[in-house]
Amino acid sequence: MAKWGQGDPRWIVEEREDGTNVNNWHWTERDATSWSKGRLRELLVGITVENEAGRCEISELKQVEGEASCSSRKGKLIFFYEWNIKLGWKGILRESGAKHKGLIEIPSLSEENEVDDTEVNVSKKKGDGDILKDLMKTAGTAKVREALGDYLKALKTEFTMGMILPTKAMAVQELTVKRKLSQNALQIQASSPVALGVRIPTVALHMTELFDTAIEQLYRIFTVKDLVQKFSKSPAVLEAEKGGKFQMFDGNITGEYTELLTNKKIVMKWRCRNWPEEHYAVVALNFVPTLEQTELQLDCEGVPICEEENMKFCWQKQHFEEIKGLLQLTTLNG
Repeated sequence: MAKWGQGDPRWIVEEREDGTNVNNWHWTERDATSWSKGRLRELLVGITVENEAGRCEISELKQVEGEASCSSRKGKLIFFYEWNIKLGWKGILRESGAKHKGLIEIPSLSEENEVDDTEVNVSKKKGDGDILKDLMKTAGTAKVREALGDYLKALKTEFTMGMILPTKAMAVQELTVKRKLSQNALQIQASSPVALGVRIPTVALHMTELFDTAIEQLYRIFTVKDLVQKFSKSPAVLEAEKGGKFQMFDGNITGEYTELLTNKKIVMKWRCRNWPEEHYAVVALNFVPTLEQTELQLDCEGVPICEEENMKFCWQKQHFEEIKGLLQLTTLNG
């Protein structure tokens, strides 16, 4: 038995005889139904595919019936999910400009089947435009399955955070990882121009993405309120000036502009709602012109270690891919 003041009390989870459900060691269950419906809508609505014939977009979530849950028992997670999903899609033919609509039905997304084997049925209203239906059957189906995979990944990581805390072996491994990261994390915090609210282990991220647009247009998408609301599909508060505040995604993302160099660079204090209170990361966006494209270089310092994957998801899926969809839509409507 550890001496008073030594060791981590979480380590004795397996040895408790008083019936206390320490760290959810005994059977616990969490309903993921409401969370899942929101995440499925977020991942599926807005998916776009295109080719030389035209462009299609999933425009609405018509139906999502079913349930999902996560249970834990003796340090192991057990997932249950079963969904019947119906989506509406619309498309436009490049040559004629004719518009068409259709449905995508996913009759059974469950743990009994792999995502790649999940049935995805595409249909279209009567009339011409079967070439758009074929586009949705091929490229569209692939993107839908990719989004379903992202949902399952989030269900098994993001949703389950806090359900199981470390046992002794897990805690030792966790401490080993933290020791390796701590020196780098402290250097990040010390060099950051933003005063962080709390001392927590953090990491730095670097991402790059190419956009088929002029540098001026890409810069505007990050600094003009109407354009931010279009790609985020939610109301936004935006004061694109040094010291100006911003708020996006229904208040889930907030921050402040600390530097703006027109068509060159944007630096922001940036935080997610579920981060520790008053903790901000520093996000720098550098706009680099290339041949007929613009490269966006993202450097982010001060991201909580446990939020690294969520941060990557937020920028890749909710920013980069949505902005590309907005640019494509602008081009087609241009």
